[in-house]
Amino acid sequence: MSVDDDGLYVLADALGGIFRQRGWRLVTAESCTGGWIAECVTDIAGSSGWFERGYVTYSNAAKTEMLGVEPGLIETHGAVSPAVVRAMAAGALKHSQAQVAVAVSGIAGPSGGTPKKPVGTVWFAWQQRGEEAAARCKLLAGERRAVRRQAVEVALRGLLELGRE
Repeated sequence: MSVDDDGLYVLADALGGIFRQRGWRLVTAESCTGGWIAECVTDIAGSSGWFERGYVTYSNAAKTEMLGVEPGLIETHGAVSPAVVRAMAAGALKHSQAQVAVAVSGIAGPSGGTPKKPVGTVWFAWQQRGEEAAARCKLLAGERRAVRRQAVEVALRGLLELGRE
């Protein structure tokens, strides 16, 4: 079900239609995707009407400083965990005017994996303001760029699902 780079922009365009219709604004909190979700969204004409802002919090310090993720949470669970992506999503909403957040943290490779968290492990969280965040883990295959592309796709598809509920 994986799409190519152009397919990501098709998903982002569909997302824009849903967010405009619902009057929602989006905030992103990205680690391993390095701003790729925000790039896809802002490539869509008119995205300023529904994209509020994006955070690229690649380091643990950035997650703490920009999003308010507790250092102890990262220390206990690791940056690639459901607890941390939920905190990233909540922090993104707290520090924005958006109604919906998506957060992503993973191990894109080629190094950094462990037996418990191999390369390709990516955690996602989607959250509407005032609601609990939904978190999901995917083990994505391929080289670094392929893992990152798939992560962007999963994030966008999750936002589309949320918007269609």
